[in-house]
Amino acid sequence: MLPVVALVGRPNVGKSTLFNRLTRTRDALVHDVPGLTRDRRYGRARTGGRDYYVVDTGGFEPVAKDGILREMARQAEAAIAESDVVVFMVDARDGLVPQDARIADLLRRAGRPVVLAVNKSEGLPSAGAAAEFHELGLGEPRPISAAHGEGVHDLVEAALAHAPADAGAEPIDDEGRVRVAVVGRPNVGKSTLVNALLGEERVIAFDQPGTTRDAIALDFERNGRRYTLVDTAGVRRRGKVVDAVEKFSVIKTMQAIDDANVVVLLLDAEDGITEQDAHLAGHVLEVGRALVVGINKWDATAAVRREEVKREISRKLGFLDFAAQLPMSAREGRGLPALLAAVDAAYAAAMAKLPTPRLTRTLQLAVERQQPPRAGTVRPKLRYAHQGGSNPPLVVIHGTALSKVPDAYRRYLEHFFADAFQLRGTPLRVQFKAGVNPFAGTAARR
Repeated sequence: MLPVVALVGRPNVGKSTLFNRLTRTRDALVHDVPGLTRDRRYGRARTGGRDYYVVDTGGFEPVAKDGILREMARQAEAAIAESDVVVFMVDARDGLVPQDARIADLLRRAGRPVVLAVNKSEGLPSAGAAAEFHELGLGEPRPISAAHGEGVHDLVEAALAHAPADAGAEPIDDEGRVRVAVVGRPNVGKSTLVNALLGEERVIAFDQPGTTRDAIALDFERNGRRYTLVDTAGVRRRGKVVDAVEKFSVIKTMQAIDDANVVVLLLDAEDGITEQDAHLAGHVLEVGRALVVGINKWDATAAVRREEVKREISRKLGFLDFAAQLPMSAREGRGLPALLAAVDAAYAAAMAKLPTPRLTRTLQLAVERQQPPRAGTVRPKLRYAHQGGSNPPLVVIHGTALSKVPDAYRRYLEHFFADAFQLRGTPLRVQFKAGVNPFAGTAARR
């Protein structure tokens, strides 16, 4: 097993900046706003020839009794409990504050090795930046700059010295893993669904819109299949997004959709279907991702209202007729097996292999049933088809005068191929590729 290094500290001391530097990514959302990180995030890192896992945590307030601060503290406590060594980060610019002392007391009781990192020390004398933090009684304070990399290598070497000596490297094996992004408006139950699928309180689920701010990727396995679940921030209408942090969160959500194999669009049966639901669905369709629609809070919705929701989905989200639409309750854990089965089916459809002979026969059958319309004196000729890609499936059609094929006929072909190959849960794209006449222009040159 690889060693686990947890980064803890009060808000805005630079934990996410250090996480990004160690993992050589931009996975953690970074902004000069206290309390930006709330859930714990894992990443794989390598320093000095050693591989390890690093865990980013939210701003830690051990004495918080309730509310979002208590939930953030629980996430940090869980990271400490599962770590081999803790990097406790403090802020050289702010100096020693009472909250640092409270966190130090908790770390001593936790019984984990602790390395004290004095961040934001760039431009300050090393001895002066670290001097007052000796008072915490956690060993030698180490001045660093997470933003500039100063002192980071020595800090990690000191932390890994506390890791188990027999901790060896593990190969990275993501082949066959299904990446599933859970998206939707704020407070529709995305984090509750992720926790229900994982079987633990892995991300903060709180009855407050905007609780999740970053996209958190979580690995789990069910029935022999491996998944990566991505919990995302709720996306509101563009006109209501004015806060810089929320803008970054929306970008992270859109990136999560782009990177996913399958997207679960979560709707709220109590609130009904909104324009923002349709906007999100449109983006999923635009980037061509496989899709499952989860209708959450179904158990708390009256029978009359359920029928209204069904009609709203048919009217406002009719363009998602290729996707499974599943009533469920994330809080009660109802409908989860059906949801995962639909995710598996959508992934299989998105990655399906479509044989060229069968594609061509299907194309010929589609043309026999309905020929492409004439464009003046010319009728496009569709000769043969082959697969051009997956996720989403791409069918490339060859022929002549294909630039004259109207969009309506393209959509007819997309539906025809999807029905013929029983591709449920994924959009299908048709691309026309006209042949080039090698003798074009010969007569004119003569």
